[in-house]
Amino acid sequence: MKENKNITSKKGEPLTIIGEMIQVGQKAPDFKAVDTDGNTVRLSDFKGKIAIITAFPAIKTPVCSMQARKFNKMASSINKDVVVIGISKDETSDTKSFCIAEGIDGIHILSDRKYGEFGRKYGFEIKELGLLARGTVIADHDGTVRYVEYVPDITEEPDYGKALECAKSTALKNNNF
Repeated sequence: MKENKNITSKKGEPLTIIGEMIQVGQKAPDFKAVDTDGNTVRLSDFKGKIAIITAFPAIKTPVCSMQARKFNKMASSINKDVVVIGISKDETSDTKSFCIAEGIDGIHILSDRKYGEFGRKYGFEIKELGLLARGTVIADHDGTVRYVEYVPDITEEPDYGKALECAKSTALKNNNF
């Protein structure tokens, strides 16, 4: 499996990312993960929609929970042709309790723990921690990747503004906004 260095760190300490890093212009690989109810969900289940996929290390940490809350709020300002998927390696029981406690209902929170496909296929798995790196991927309605962000340090938040701008411009190009 390919190892990528100098992509992300934790408080300045370099981390190794495993897998092929996703690139703008390529087709978003299908992956399966588990939702908060224990059901297997695939990216292809959202075919025909613009998908904002936001990855984070652990949902119950301050930056990750902020990321989930901000993307949940952002989802309410985006039309029904855009789907927001939050993904981590958390246990589904942890993601479910977090979503209930925080009122997260505008995004699909998935766990990559069982299958590990997202982390490997998108190059987000952190070798040293067994967690996902923080970042965002946006794929258009045809599954073409339009935006990729690997956050330089997992203790920092992603660029919400750039992600929203990309989602809106992608939707506008397709008359979906």
